Parts: sequence; structure tokens; C-alpha cells
Amino acid sequence: MQLELLSQSDLETLSGLIKDARNIIVCCHKSPDGDAIGSSLAWADYLRQVGKDPLVIVPDAFPDFLRWLPGVEKVMRYDKHTALCNARMTEADLIFCLDFNATSRVDDMQQALDKATAQRVVFDHHLNPQINARLLVSFPLMSSTCEIVFRIVWQLGGFDLLTRQAAVAVYCGMMTDTGGFTYNSTRPEIYVIIGHLLTKGFDKDKVYRKVYNNYSSWAIRFRGYLMSQKLNVLNELNASYFCITRQDMKNFHFVKGDAEGLVNEPLRIKGQKLVISLREDTDKDNLILVSLRSVDDFPCNEVAERFFNGGGHLNASGGKLYCTMDEAERVVRDAILAYADRLRA
Repeated sequence: MQLELLSQSDLETLSGLIKDARNIIVCCHKSPDGDAIGSSLAWADYLRQVGKDPLVIVPDAFPDFLRWLPGVEKVMRYDKHTALCNARMTEADLIFCLDFNATSRVDDMQQALDKATAQRVVFDHHLNPQINARLLVSFPLMSSTCEIVFRIVWQLGGFDLLTRQAAVAVYCGMMTDTGGFTYNSTRPEIYVIIGHLLTKGFDKDKVYRKVYNNYSSWAIRFRGYLMSQKLNVLNELNASYFCITRQDMKNFHFVKGDAEGLVNEPLRIKGQKLVISLREDTDKDNLILVSLRSVDDFPCNEVAERFFNGGGHLNASGGKLYCTMDEAERVVRDAILAYADRLRA
């Protein structure tokens, strides 16, 4: 089955950039998820196998349930080591931008990334890429950036160099960005790739348990509380939403990742087509983080772009609002009503 993505010209460009680079940075978006961390770790691991010494920089913290991934101890957080990261960005001659389509997605790291004189390569699967890059590898139909990374390594003839640790990172990213292969995962190539990854000798069931069965007792209580007390179900519109306040998080000793994937749960309600979650930022006032999920052909990315200053994929998107939670809740209701006919159909 055809796994190659790049034209021969782009493949030669990528190979040349890697060969000539001395100081390589691999970076991903703010609040890194499994795909962002997984693709960054896997690509950095491959670069090490071909003799390079890349530095992985992430804008801020990633969820606790990803801290077991092999190689995370080598990741540098921009918010914790800003001066050093700025220096490394300045020194870099090649920067790989993974799993984001605009430099605004790296938040406080944007200025350093924009000022860097290094050549850039983008590996991403989000719509409407806006990064000026020497090589843009953008495939919105791919399940994940991890899938793109695997297929590039494969095309570079590097599968034999792919370590067990890198295979785990790729599988983890593919798994988390498809909700455990429950959406955006119908193409047969995905399962061909999984078959190849499993030849590296890791336990995929253990990866699942480490990601999805790794919550504290407080997190389980928190998730149950949100679904029982905070979920608003609009049955006549086949939509639902819930709001997470700072007080909610304080009451249940919230840590990053405790609400991960919870936005998918209401889709288990019969007939539901759209779910929206709102969460107050833990540090910045009047900043509401928005996650949207949908099923079939309902475009939650369109809703995210139109109402929530965001975007993403057809069935999985995000955004943000700069307002109070009460105001954000009104925006959610307006958004749902604006799509009432399509939601009822």
C-alpha cells in the first residue's frame, strides 16, 4: 500500500536540509496533546538516529498522562526556560514546526519563533496553513501529525532506524488524535502503519492503559461531577455543552489533563451531533478555552471559526473566547441555535 507523501523534489529538499543543519529545533503548539508530543519525540528520535542532536521545545506544560512517554525528559519547556530557549532559537539553522498551522498557536513562544532566521519545515494536518516555510508538509486528511511523521520516515528509508521508543510515540499520537481510533480513522493506511509499528515490539494495550487509565481518584470524581451536574443537554437540537470554572477545578484538585477527552463523552447520548466544552483558563482572567466535537458530516470546525476564534478538523476543533463564563455560555447557545436546522436534520 502506498505510504509515501512527498514528491521526489520535496524529499530531496528535506534530506538536504537535514544533512546541512547543525542546530535543529523541533517544536509544537501550546498545551501539547498526544499528537504534538508524540510527533515531536518521534521525529527528534529519528533525527538522532541519522546523527543530529535536535532540541525539542514545547511552549508550556503537557498533561500528566503523557509524562511516561520515552524521551520526555529531554523536552524543554519555553515557559520555564525562556532565556535559554530564545538563545537556542536564535542559534538554530533549521526549525521543525509540528502539529500547528500558524505561529500564533505557540502562544508566548511566537515572537521567538517569528524572529528566528532558521529555515522552517512544517509537518501538520490542520486546515489553512499560514507558516512561511522552506518546506510545507500539510495533509489535513491525515489522522494525525504522527501519521505524517511515520510516512516521512518511511519514505526517507528510515523505518529500520525507527526505535521502539519512537514507535510508541507515533502510536500514542495516532491513538489520542483519533479518540482511540473512533473518529478520523477509516483509511486503511492507518492500520497498515499500526501493523508496521507493532513490529518494533511494544504493547499497544499498555499504551492505551497508560493514557486513558491513568487518572487520580480526584480526576474521576471531577469527571463524574461535570457529567452529572454541569452537562446541559439540548435534546431537541441534538447538542450539549458544559462549563468548567476555576472553582470546579479547585474543588477537585485539577491538574492538566484531568478533563482530557471528556468533551467526547456526551456524543454517546443517542442522536447527539455536537458537544462543546468551556473551561476557564487557570492563569488568565476572562479567557475561556473551547473544545468542540461532532459526528458524521457536522462541521464543528466551521462553528469554531465562526463563533470561537478557532478552527480545526471536521469533527474535532478548538478555540477561545475573551470574556466571562456567563458571556461564553451565551455564545455557545447562540452558536447552537445558528446551526439548529443542520443539527435537527
